[in-house]
Amino acid sequence: MKATETNSPILHLQQQQLLLRMEYEYEKEEFKRQTETMGVARKVKRGLCWYPVSTGRSYYNSLNQLVLEVNRSEDLDIEHNFEYGRPVCFFRQSADGSLTYYNFTATVSYADETRMVVVMPGAGSIVDVQAAERLGVQLFFDETSYRTMFEALADVLRAKGNRLAELRDILLGSNLKAGFRELYPVRFPWLNTTQEHAVNRVLCARDVAIVHGPPGTGKTTTLVEAIYETLHREPQVLVCAQSNMAVDWISEKLVDRGVNVLRIGNPTRVNDKMLSFTYEHRFESHPSYPELWSIRKELRQLGGQGRRGSYSEREALRNRMSRLRDRATALELQINTELFDSAHVIASTLVSSNHRLLGGRRFGTLFIDEAAQALEAACWIAIRKADRVVLAGDHCQLPPTIKCYDAARGGLDCTLMEKIASNKPGCVSLLKVQYRMHEAIMRFSSQWFYDNQVEAAPDVKHRGILDWDRPITWIDTSEMEFKEEFVGDSFGRINKSEADLLIDKLQAYIERIGGKRILDERIDFAIISPYKAQVQYLRGKVKNSATLRPYRHLLTINTVDGFQGQERDVVFISLVRANEQGQIGFLGDLRRMNVAMTRARMKLVILGEAATLSHHPFYKTLIHYINTLDT
Repeated sequence: MKATETNSPILHLQQQQLLLRMEYEYEKEEFKRQTETMGVARKVKRGLCWYPVSTGRSYYNSLNQLVLEVNRSEDLDIEHNFEYGRPVCFFRQSADGSLTYYNFTATVSYADETRMVVVMPGAGSIVDVQAAERLGVQLFFDETSYRTMFEALADVLRAKGNRLAELRDILLGSNLKAGFRELYPVRFPWLNTTQEHAVNRVLCARDVAIVHGPPGTGKTTTLVEAIYETLHREPQVLVCAQSNMAVDWISEKLVDRGVNVLRIGNPTRVNDKMLSFTYEHRFESHPSYPELWSIRKELRQLGGQGRRGSYSEREALRNRMSRLRDRATALELQINTELFDSAHVIASTLVSSNHRLLGGRRFGTLFIDEAAQALEAACWIAIRKADRVVLAGDHCQLPPTIKCYDAARGGLDCTLMEKIASNKPGCVSLLKVQYRMHEAIMRFSSQWFYDNQVEAAPDVKHRGILDWDRPITWIDTSEMEFKEEFVGDSFGRINKSEADLLIDKLQAYIERIGGKRILDERIDFAIISPYKAQVQYLRGKVKNSATLRPYRHLLTINTVDGFQGQERDVVFISLVRANEQGQIGFLGDLRRMNVAMTRARMKLVILGEAATLSHHPFYKTLIHYINTLDT
């Protein structure tokens, strides 16, 4: 039994504090170690650093923040971890290779593949980095997120005689039942029976409801419908998720449905549609903004005049600046009030729900998407602002990212959604019809993870690309003497021979389908591996393959985590592990394998050494299942 399994909400939260502290100390120490010992080239490969970079223009953005554009010299086809809200630090590299860090931190406002906009602490810091040669920027330890999570846990522990205290005791205690209203069911002819039931359970819930969406079952469709219907009963709701990408996804679907969304924070994918509902864009587009901008500009000019002139002139300057500041404050308040009052949905990450813009605001309902990927403490940040909570996700897919093994083992990896689903099964609505996969691809996942309750919709049940083709193939490398290599803690393992074989099999399968048909029908492919090193090696192989060049735009290569929420027609998986000891490492986290396997619509090919993997009952059963499928 994990240490967090207790009937006392107070004891449970105190344990969460201890486990979160362990994770905090571990990650802080890990950051320090990386900063001091890891070379720049390795940091760049791991997506933690850009080097070399050049600085672009600096300016005040619409939120009156001083920002600096940073460009990396070349797109190395390496995924990076820079995104909105993350802290960064700058450094310069000397001729001898030693690094000198600047003694300030900045915050990412926006980042794409080669360009970043960062909020700087002041004009002096911009002058410093613009004058530097051999400049680099790397992620800094995210103290703010941890501080916010610790504050949230402390608030929940202290809560007494209010709605937060009630929610704490209902969500975490096993004695109090979650309440449901009796409402006449609403019909949704465009939803299936389990989706319709889930939406009605959300509408009836007084305290908490869970929408459990296995792969391909239309969880987002159901959640959007639940939010849309809730807005017929409430003027405004808060919608959160763990990652910026998940917030973008649900926000975009709500905008498509005609919902007025105000997105706090910048989107990960920038296009006109996504930008149109961000707070910053809406603020800048407000009719009163030009006046505010000109006042801010004048204030900066007046502030630069310093102590020049006579006493009366300085006094007049102070009075002028004071009046301008009062007017600027009044305009900001007016714009914010109008933006927030007109929005139906406020959307942000869980950590960003603590943003100063949301200070003092309360919501009837909080929706948390991808709740099974969020630390419990992060969920409480947003729950503090709500009267009831709806969690959507799948605790049989990707878990939260936890770096400290002891913290995970102690129960930090057990999410709030998982805990509520276990203690209060009556709050859970399982979506049971999937619209993505051939039945044979889906069936093993349904049997192992979902008590065989998930079934394939009739129109996808037998979908395939080629006649007389097996929907799942296991390519056993046991007789080929392939061996894995350890590359490093954060980069994992690599099996180059297995990767080479995968490319050969992929090219052969493309030849079987026919290149013209692939391009005409836009048949898309995924190559997935749990290990970053293998992904990087496979990307290099594809990039250098003349045969695959025409199909590169239809081919995505990524880790399991990078494919969450996505799907492709054909999926190849490289499992990498091949050793005499039968060790499979974090392939033992079966939730990741569930995600990897269920990305495929029509064809799934898995490469792995059965001799190594069969030591684990899951893989032994999977191999048997694939080998006994009818052709």
